[in-house]
Amino acid sequence: MARRTRTDRGAPRRTFWLRTAVAVVVCAAAVGGVAAYRTVSAEPGERAVTGDEAARLALSRLNLYQASPVTVALTAAEGGGVQVRVEGIVDYRTHRGAGRYLVTGANGPLDHGLIVWDAGGLGLAPAAQGAPAPDAAGPPWEQAERVPRTGWSPRTYTADPLDAGLQLMVQLGADRPDNPLLLAQSGARRLGRDRIDGRDHDRFVGPRAQGAAPDAGRSPLTYWVDGDATLRRVTMRMPGLGTPTTVDFTGRDAGAKLPEAPWLTG
Repeated sequence: MARRTRTDRGAPRRTFWLRTAVAVVVCAAAVGGVAAYRTVSAEPGERAVTGDEAARLALSRLNLYQASPVTVALTAAEGGGVQVRVEGIVDYRTHRGAGRYLVTGANGPLDHGLIVWDAGGLGLAPAAQGAPAPDAAGPPWEQAERVPRTGWSPRTYTADPLDAGLQLMVQLGADRPDNPLLLAQSGARRLGRDRIDGRDHDRFVGPRAQGAAPDAGRSPLTYWVDGDATLRRVTMRMPGLGTPTTVDFTGRDAGAKLPEAPWLTG
């Protein structure tokens, strides 16, 4: 990249283990530790979460972990009319992802290729000049296995929207639920309900970061969670950008197997 460029589900588990609410802490780390909070007027119908809603929100990250590997799609606005789209797979047991990326501008496509990412950073394998997008060459995780290490351009994460979105995405799944009481006490709120792919999802704003004052403003993260505590979508507001970064989870891909290499992305 020139610059940086459903379907099985995990069965819900109604077992609550004590755990610090970390979702927004992850986001703060993803944007380079810079606070991304701002005061936002309450939406019509906005209210505090109920006990059941807090429980579903708390379970959603565990269910995502249990469902992995899951198919994902990330859309990030980079500013200046440039948008990056990543479609691929994330395995929350290994905290690895692989996919294909497409960068578009006001006048059309700018760049495309393969992308891999993990907890430490990402690697890009841009397509050759004039080469078609790698849609028909098999799943991106299979293609990534065939790219030699010399074909990747690895780097650590930066604070730009693509990097922040990838870093957030790879850390959203967790091997145990969050503490619903802490989520409720830390500012998680229900904003409304939306229908996605024919299924109802409650829309929640996430809790404030640990240690934040009660008047620190709303979390930059919004979650869409259905009645089975399945996480369908997450958006993240970025400072200075009107369009949030969006991550969609579209189901389990039981046949996906992320490659052991090339994870020289740290």
